[in-house]
Amino acid sequence: MNASRSAQPWVPTLEEVAALAGVSSSTASRVINGSPRVTESTVARVNAAIAKVGYVPNRAARSLARRSTQTVAMMIPERTAEFFADPYFAEVIQGAAMYASSTEYSLTLLIESENDPEKTHQLLRRGNVDGALILSHHSASSSYRELARTLPVVFGVRPPGETGEEIHVVDVDNTAVGALATQHLIDRGRRRIATISGPLDTTAGQERLQGWRDAVSAAGLEEIASEEGDYTPSGGAAAARRLLDAGVQMDALFVASAQMAAGALGVLKERGIRVPDDVAVATVDNNVFSTSASPQLTTVDLHTAAKGAAMMATVVRLIRGEQLDAEAALPLDLVVRESTGC
Repeated sequence: MNASRSAQPWVPTLEEVAALAGVSSSTASRVINGSPRVTESTVARVNAAIAKVGYVPNRAARSLARRSTQTVAMMIPERTAEFFADPYFAEVIQGAAMYASSTEYSLTLLIESENDPEKTHQLLRRGNVDGALILSHHSASSSYRELARTLPVVFGVRPPGETGEEIHVVDVDNTAVGALATQHLIDRGRRRIATISGPLDTTAGQERLQGWRDAVSAAGLEEIASEEGDYTPSGGAAAARRLLDAGVQMDALFVASAQMAAGALGVLKERGIRVPDDVAVATVDNNVFSTSASPQLTTVDLHTAAKGAAMMATVVRLIRGEQLDAEAALPLDLVVRESTGC
């Protein structure tokens, strides 16, 4: 028995780290747990001792001491089919996961139950996570606004009608998104510009529609027609059919997502309408739907992976008690391709 014990590898302890650093075990523990109540010189000594002996903190013990799970939930309040079909979500999650890997936090994915949404809400409220990322938000999802008052929460889009400072949002300026795409169509000489908006129970849907209106108005043009879509190819196709069946005479179309634009392209081809010769098309999201379309789609690049990383960075800082601005605006770029004649 003694021989088997001696064969076991030596594992440095917290007490050995403390002795080497010349501090108490409780002080060494405070340094490891990131307490601000320790001098810089003490932090340096303890960290040097940790490096010298190769000490690895016990994650479970640290979490218990700090009452922390070291876990952040990525919450997707969308129907399961829409979540798995939309590359936007995958790109944001990828960015958040990459950032999480550089911290002590793990990222867990929660897709809201379609039959029992309260189940996921309770999971978040019971202290199972240290913070949450809410990637999308519809008008009916008010419970997530309430959650933000008790838990560090970062939204990927501002909840409709919410202006409170307790809400932290990381997103692009969606009004600017709509205006940028529409202005490009105007710059290409188009004057009768229709639009297919996103769902109007979302802030992004409302604001991208407003951006189209702003650009059209600033150019002295008429708002000839708009139809609401749902960010899916079938929704874009249905909206395009409604525009054409209503006899809308357009020479350009701004579509609020690349998935919807892909669906709309199919309908335009069915009706013998050439893109971009007869109707130029500009959209949003620089993903596989914009690059695999024929013709390839001019789009506003939202840098969605960078958005995921920024959301994760923000929630980690909130968990650590930092005071941050309520909103962080992300950059966006226009990627010009064949669908607008370029």
